[in-house]
Amino acid sequence: MSTEDVAQLVLRERQSRDRGWYEEMAACFAEESVVKMSWYSGSGAGFVRATHDMAGRGDLAVHRLGPPIVRIDQDRALVELPLVIERRIEVDGVEADLASACRSQYRAHCGADGVWRIVRITSIYEKDSLTPALPNTRLDIDPQVLAAYRPSYRCLAWDLNRKGYQVGDDHLGDDRPEAVRDQYRDEMTWLRESRTPATTTGSRKDRSA
Repeated sequence: MSTEDVAQLVLRERQSRDRGWYEEMAACFAEESVVKMSWYSGSGAGFVRATHDMAGRGDLAVHRLGPPIVRIDQDRALVELPLVIERRIEVDGVEADLASACRSQYRAHCGADGVWRIVRITSIYEKDSLTPALPNTRLDIDPQVLAAYRPSYRCLAWDLNRKGYQVGDDHLGDDRPEAVRDQYRDEMTWLRESRTPATTTGSRKDRSA
């Protein structure tokens, strides 16, 4: 069981999403997979479809990836992937760059065919920023509007909500450290718990991401 195989799996999922290679992206997910992040919560297959629809609306992003950290125990693996979501947006006609730092936690399972597939993605948000893309331009945003959002994903939530996506205030973020500690504990428990062939997503209560 290769650490490199698992690392390449999660990197391939991100690359496929950024490049619009949706068939390859879909092949990264197990049938009973779950994805939880700011704008989407549901199955892996549904996430691929929603990503395709999002790109069709012109809501594009790229992901600047850090080195993945991989832990393997028999046929299960946990991966933490640091990344920055980068989006070029417009705010009242002014071009702006939105950068949202987070870390994605992947659960992966090696099936009977010997292939690793993703069974869960959970995002933990750190911080974000919104800056004009061109010199000598200014963003006119009411600070009170942004202050209503969580600091770990304030600008991202504001932008997605104004475009019609539903981003709540209950996602995992470093501004709520107790929930993040619980998330890490749950992931390590899943990695080492007794194997149950009928399921790959675990039986504990899901946590939002």
